[in-house]
Amino acid sequence: MSKAPKIDVKKVKKLLVSRREELLSLIDSGEENRTDPELDQQRIGRLSRMDAMQQQAMEDETGRRRDKELNRIAAALERLESDDYGYCTACDEPIAAKRLENDPATPLCISCAQKAS
Repeated sequence: MSKAPKIDVKKVKKLLVSRREELLSLIDSGEENRTDPELDQQRIGRLSRMDAMQQQAMEDETGRRRDKELNRIAAALERLESDDYGYCTACDEPIAAKRLENDPATPLCISCAQKAS
């Protein structure tokens, strides 16, 4: 393991917690506004029904992405607590400071991220 970049742990933790709270708020407001699509074609038109189903699919995907980001944030907070933050979870090499500034929840260095995609 090489030397990790200098990390302001308090600043990173504040960013991660703030983003987590923002996501949780978005999830709560999204669930309040969520409705199941009307399936009765006699009551509404076929295109309206298809639009409603597409909207529901987009909302489902947005929710899945938010859950995934929440999991990444939780893992990053755990790495902060265990002093593993700033190191790639795949190769144990330090993650570039600019990469961590751009995405504080990132678990991979740029090299491992490129290999993974």
